[in-house]
Amino acid sequence: MRFIRDINLSAFTAGFVAVLVGFTSSVAIVFQAAQAFQATPEQITSWMWALGLGMGLCSALPSLWLRKPVMVAWSTPGAAVLATAGLAGGFNMAQAVGAFIVCAALITLCGVTGWFERIMRRIPVALASALLAGVLARFGLQAFTAAQTALPLVLLMLLVYLVGKRLAPRYAVVATLLVGIAYVALRGQLASGSIVLELARPVFIWPEFSISAAISLALPLFVVTMASQNLPGVAAIQAAGYGGPDGIPISKVITLTGVAGLLLAPFGAFALNLSAITAAICMGREAHEDTNKRYSAAVACGLIYVLIGIFGATVTGLLTAFPKELVAAIAGLALLGTIGSGLAQAVREESTREAALITFLVTLSGVVIAGIGSAFWGVVAGVLALFVQQYRGKTASNAA
Repeated sequence: MRFIRDINLSAFTAGFVAVLVGFTSSVAIVFQAAQAFQATPEQITSWMWALGLGMGLCSALPSLWLRKPVMVAWSTPGAAVLATAGLAGGFNMAQAVGAFIVCAALITLCGVTGWFERIMRRIPVALASALLAGVLARFGLQAFTAAQTALPLVLLMLLVYLVGKRLAPRYAVVATLLVGIAYVALRGQLASGSIVLELARPVFIWPEFSISAAISLALPLFVVTMASQNLPGVAAIQAAGYGGPDGIPISKVITLTGVAGLLLAPFGAFALNLSAITAAICMGREAHEDTNKRYSAAVACGLIYVLIGIFGATVTGLLTAFPKELVAAIAGLALLGTIGSGLAQAVREESTREAALITFLVTLSGVVIAGIGSAFWGVVAGVLALFVQQYRGKTASNAA
């Protein structure tokens, strides 16, 4: 099998780090969202089963088919919206599932019509690169702010990473992760008591459709998923060189996430979307020197997600056993190369430099307006800045 020949240690590690970062950074929000709808422990486990299988299969299968790294994740801002709206509106689980299905149908419609991809093609490369850099830079900052509570760990991991980049760049992230795990294990900082052997069991919930749930849950979930997740996800694909006619078919992948959401919504899959942060980990040079083999990192990530779905609480306990400082440090260090490339591409052309910087800074700010995250507003600010600058340039030229 070609996948077995193409994958190596660095690619598998990239897949594992992607899961570690994506899962541990937001699983608590998913739990809060489920609890907002009075979910039972069995239903929460079913949510992890559905999300794990959805993310895993939507990542692994297209990556194997296309030989390109397709990365799909759950909607973290969507989960935050659900956690808030669920409590405020007093919706039950059946109504929530109905809203999940409506959201998945809208995502499927976006993929089938291709309108989202057509909009993304009109965004200049400099702004897309600045958007991605702004999204990822927050993780770079968190890698070093973690030193406030775990200075020896962060310094050790940074030293190992720098030495690794000098001596064996392909395995720098691998070595950094292994040394970090060994350090926290020796200091007894692994929360191994939360690991239990348990298979997940899916729980089917009959959907209940209502106008109030559609307006209060489905539409906000759809908007934040497209604007705060799929938007930077496409930017990550473009920045890594997997866009264009011969690249990853964005509309088809979005359609796939929508269809998977329709099938898995009754079990708790609230929204699936293109990944940006974990995609950058698996699409970068640290994953594999050969761009044609980086898909193996995405496949590894997908397979691990499937394991999360099957084993539920066991894998959840394993991944959440790592200290948050270790997760923050490995995420930031693994993304340094992609952040640097994005910034370099963003400021390369003087004509778009200021607009790109505005996009970067607004995105980095993390501002949330009308429930929509900074990734969307960063693009809006950058496009407006670029329009004003170009308009003034044409006016000045005509006056001369």
